[in-house]
Amino acid sequence: MRISKAMAMQMALALVCLNASAPGFAQQAGYTAGQGASPWMDKTLSPDRRANLLLKEMTLDEKISMIHGAGWEHNIWADEHATQAAMEMTPGAAGYLQGVKRLGIPAIQMADAAVGVTKGAATGRFSTPLPSGLAEASAWSRALSHESGALIGRELLSAGFNMSLGGGCNLLREPRNGRNFEYKGEDPILAGTLVGEQIRGVQEQGVIGDIKHYALNDQETARTTLNAVMDRRAMRETDLLAFEIGIRIGHPGAVMCSYNKVNGVYACENPYLLNDVLKKDFGFEGFVVSDWKATHSIGAALQGLDVEMPDDSHFGQKLKDAVLHGELPAARLDDMVRRVLRSEIAAGVFDRVPTQSVTDVTYGLKFAQHAAEQGTVLLKNDRGVLPLHVGGIRSIVLIGGHADAGVLSGGGSAQVDPPGGNAIAETGRRAIVYYRSSPLTALRRQLQGIAVSYVDGEDPGQAAAAAKHADIAIVFAVQPAREDTDLADLSLPGKQDALIDAVADANAKTIVVLETGGPVKMPWLQKVASVLEIWYPGIRGGEALANILLGQVNPSGKLPVTFPMDEQQLPRPVLTSRAEHAPVVEYSEGLKIGYKWYDATGKRPLFPFGFGLSYTQFSYSRLDVGADPFTLHFTVRNTGSFAGTEISEVYASLPPEAAEPPKRLVGWARTQLGPGESKQVEVKLDPFSFMIFDATLDRWVTVGGTYHVQVGGSSVDTPLVATIILKAR
Repeated sequence: MRISKAMAMQMALALVCLNASAPGFAQQAGYTAGQGASPWMDKTLSPDRRANLLLKEMTLDEKISMIHGAGWEHNIWADEHATQAAMEMTPGAAGYLQGVKRLGIPAIQMADAAVGVTKGAATGRFSTPLPSGLAEASAWSRALSHESGALIGRELLSAGFNMSLGGGCNLLREPRNGRNFEYKGEDPILAGTLVGEQIRGVQEQGVIGDIKHYALNDQETARTTLNAVMDRRAMRETDLLAFEIGIRIGHPGAVMCSYNKVNGVYACENPYLLNDVLKKDFGFEGFVVSDWKATHSIGAALQGLDVEMPDDSHFGQKLKDAVLHGELPAARLDDMVRRVLRSEIAAGVFDRVPTQSVTDVTYGLKFAQHAAEQGTVLLKNDRGVLPLHVGGIRSIVLIGGHADAGVLSGGGSAQVDPPGGNAIAETGRRAIVYYRSSPLTALRRQLQGIAVSYVDGEDPGQAAAAAKHADIAIVFAVQPAREDTDLADLSLPGKQDALIDAVADANAKTIVVLETGGPVKMPWLQKVASVLEIWYPGIRGGEALANILLGQVNPSGKLPVTFPMDEQQLPRPVLTSRAEHAPVVEYSEGLKIGYKWYDATGKRPLFPFGFGLSYTQFSYSRLDVGADPFTLHFTVRNTGSFAGTEISEVYASLPPEAAEPPKRLVGWARTQLGPGESKQVEVKLDPFSFMIFDATLDRWVTVGGTYHVQVGGSSVDTPLVATIILKAR
């Protein structure tokens, strides 16, 4: 009989909400069969050994069932022909891999989780909307990224999922990319390290981690047809290096390959990317999963793809026939299945009896606020307008950006359902979503006795009049961004630039708060007193901002991406268009990505990579390089009157023979300092950070010669310099 969508949803919700000990849930997940008597259930054996033992017991059909998805979640509920496996998909899942109940192999329930578990409303559970990836990266904190992953992992488990589809590791080559907010900036060492820590946090909870989108998926326009062209050395030292570092640190169970072509071959059937680099050079032991509908043929299996999502268009009956007819070696099919099994076992999914738990909402809110505070970047602060000196303030007006209702979030598959619903009156699949964390309410709560008002900013004249009669004017400028759409340019959309101009003309103490998915142009910069970049700050963004404005938190974030003056400073001033026939992006800048491009071309950006102000000041002295050239010591002093955290950045200039950009980031450290306090800081550098990739030899090498190590507060402010000599190897 045909099952209605409503009935199917009720059945699935019942499955999710059953007590963990209920047979239905355990059998669905496949945890009860064969335990105790089966040798592959021996936890003392290695994941590889256990996977091999399982493979020997599996039929061909069982193997095929584990290398493709069960269908699109939003179509399953209305499909009268939906399989039982598909019906077992947890509501809100982005994908599902069938298990094998008779052998105790659990199904894999996948959820999008770039900045939190996305479909909380579908599961009837609270999911914490965290700040964007760029906000997290602005903290330059391994510990923060690790805990972000741990929180996501715990919330995935509580909602009935056992695999994350987060782990975005694409570098910001194109500042107009609609998905930049999901990622960790433009530097491969910073991005790879932070993504790796986040994945490590996820997998420590017993959830399979993922890293994506492999590779060169650097714009959304024409993403399914675009051919990204880059030479091998540039790939290995930039975009692929971020993945290499992330995989080395996080050991994810899965790598998601991207939609686009790389040097003429689709990424999900690119033997150089998948077999040569990922599985051979990186030593990746997990499985490669396609982005949704990014599989183009059964031949992709021979080129390194292990799992097709979201359905069985190629890796179902077609692949089974290829095995039976000898067109696909049985050994390759076994390798595909083995990789899935190994990832389940290594992450702890295989052995864990699933338990439902209540999400720790209080901790989620607390951590989200902390992350937003740590990721806020103070870009300008003339005349010490910030923090606000409330003793001399009678009135403050907030203008624009729906600051009376909430804070902006990023759209697409990373969109976390807003608890309580959208804070503004927008509906539909492409609605712009604001979380219910009102800056107006947060400030009023802390500023009893001071008039705090709001003007929507639709009329610049009205806004300017309100600003003229206020002691402080705070303009909220927003830049919505989402998956599947790139920004037309780097301007603030609508008439926001004109609004800021008008308000700044009316009030010299104008503060601009930016809620953006990436860099924006600021033609009004010289007119305003202060600029705060809060990115997409998550479910407690309003409270975090209030604490920063009032000086209860000293902003310490630094930019993980360069802000250009305008599009003409970019390597490609015009975005490659979807309308072009067989669109191609030639990344001719190669190694010169982000700040390296500006250094090499002598262009002065609006704000450089690594830049960020504080309510205090820091000085640097006494750089010492000892017998170990990869261990640095230097002194940082807080010379101001506020306690604060300084992010010290370490760069290296390689010998001319290396033919590299002027400098590269090789390390950093976070140091908390009270007013007037000094600390000696130690930074241990990875020798790998000083190497280059020799495409002729197809390996990493160290160029012998003199290296200049530079230490300071940003990529353009490095007062300490030392030289080290490295031998060729």
